Amino acid sequence: MNAIDRLAELFKNFPGIGPRQAKRFVYYLLSRDGNYSDELIKAIQNLKQEIAQCNECQRHFPSTNSGQALCSICSDDTRDSSMLMVVPRDIDLEAVEKSGSYKGYYFVLGGVVPILEKEPEKRIRIKELESRIKKNKNIKEIILAMNANQDGEHTAEFIKQKYQGLPLIFSALGRGLSTGIELEYADPETLKNAFLHRTK
Repeated sequence: MNAIDRLAELFKNFPGIGPRQAKRFVYYLLSRDGNYSDELIKAIQNLKQEIAQCNECQRHFPSTNSGQALCSICSDDTRDSSMLMVVPRDIDLEAVEKSGSYKGYYFVLGGVVPILEKEPEKRIRIKELESRIKKNKNIKEIILAMNANQDGEHTAEFIKQKYQGLPLIFSALGRGLSTGIELEYADPETLKNAFLHRTK
């Protein structure tokens, strides 16, 4: 396998990137001067050094120092501690936060559970979620902000079943979201309405 094919294979692992698009990325890099490639390499190398993972919500955030354990949201004690919104990915948290409609805390699952998955605990951060719920005694409502598709709905059901014995209200975003849509592609106004009209 030559260098072009090797790099294209790596790009193919990116979400939503097919073989043709992966090759276009490679040829784009070849068309740029050496400074661009050097900057890209440096940015990738710095990513792990400058970005930390929050101990509470599991999101990735720019860390000012290596010992910082909480992101700016989880360290903000003015937010509503009675609500915990569970989202599949970091990008979904960013989309909801950008809408400005939600002032509680978050938890990033790290993915969803496909319908035929036999070991769902290995696909999402279910143990970390359980730890977060037990640690924060103020939580009264868990908002399951899943994508409006089969895997998202299945993940929400899995979580509800897992914690059905706890004295918590489980709600879901209202269906102002079109079926099949992913949270990161929803506009702020749609997300705001989905939150305000969430179902319990």
